[in-house]
Amino acid sequence: MKTTNQFYAVLFVLLMAPATFFTQDEKEAPRPQYITMTTMHWNMDMEDFDMDEWKAVEKEYLDKVTAKNEHVMASSFYMHQMTPDNRELVYVRVYASWADIEKAQMRNGELEEEGWPDEEAREAYMKKRNAYYSNYHSDEIYATLPLVKRVQDASKDMICYVRTSHLAFPDDGDNDEIKKVMTDDFNKMIKDNPLIKGYYPHRHAWGSDGREIMEAYFLDSMTDLDKIFKGLGEAIEKAYPDEVDRKKREEVLQKYFTGVHGDAIYRFVAGLSK
Repeated sequence: MKTTNQFYAVLFVLLMAPATFFTQDEKEAPRPQYITMTTMHWNMDMEDFDMDEWKAVEKEYLDKVTAKNEHVMASSFYMHQMTPDNRELVYVRVYASWADIEKAQMRNGELEEEGWPDEEAREAYMKKRNAYYSNYHSDEIYATLPLVKRVQDASKDMICYVRTSHLAFPDDGDNDEIKKVMTDDFNKMIKDNPLIKGYYPHRHAWGSDGREIMEAYFLDSMTDLDKIFKGLGEAIEKAYPDEVDRKKREEVLQKYFTGVHGDAIYRFVAGLSK
């Protein structure tokens, strides 16, 4: 039996549509198009691990390389808070185009040589940096989606709740039908919600599961996340006071999504973002 969890908020689906599914004002600055997510794992055999020292090492790389790389629009780190693996550390980078992903890698190499012109010093730094991580990692690429609520203050650590849903691809799918629900949900339940400090949806572009739609919610605390969950039913009734409209919304969501989803909670690391 297909079950539906009410925390869809804005569960984006573009079906087979391109990223221009939502029109963009030509006067607006180009928005980010792609996100790479590298899931790394801490080196659990490192006996003298120090969190502040790790942050200092990564801050040095940020200042000398990532911050100066014109092909990287943004970057950030996320630590395990409530996920299946406490070793996880997710490194996110944002790009204006697919081509910029490759260009950024090449530019990193150039900036590393500029940042540490002495080869021995550069190798020593890289060895020190790499010592914090195990050799295993995985990479995924996602295409960004519109209706974003941008974080206004990234000066402190935040909770990042990530919900991964799966598309159902109905034969009679209609872009206008799902677009209306998506837009209404965002405008009524996310955009002006003071507890949600940021909201970033994206869909699969390259990786293991082409059905994935991922949403990242930024909040000040776990307490605020709990408040959102507890008040969700009331929020939906307020957004859709007519029971007929609520039922229609639910039917649309059931049509375009399988009802299967996954939840993860990470901690955004302040001071290590571009």
